[in-house]
Amino acid sequence: MTEITTETPVTLSASAAKQINAIMKKMGKTDFLRVAVEGGGCSGFSYKFDFAESANEDDLVIERDGARVLVDEMSLEFITGSEIDYTNELIGSAFKINNPNATANCGCGTSFGI
Repeated sequence: MTEITTETPVTLSASAAKQINAIMKKMGKTDFLRVAVEGGGCSGFSYKFDFAESANEDDLVIERDGARVLVDEMSLEFITGSEIDYTNELIGSAFKINNPNATANCGCGTSFGI
């Protein structure tokens, strides 16, 4: 018998979902936040956050508390097992990806190496 699981390869924290919903409401949108991985940055790869009006055929759609995030198939290879979070710290507020695959991180928090 095959075990059925509802776990997604990337998760979204409650804090991130709340912030995404707040941004979408302020912008008058009900679409998606897109998270992607690009080559570059001081550690080799960098995270990119953008907005999208629709999902592509190969996108993973992550939903939590009404917030919807898209991750394309190529980026998913680099962030499987990660959690997308939103932190509000003394030095500033930002989306953060807690990536267990990263072997190096940059101080800016948006660049990583594998």
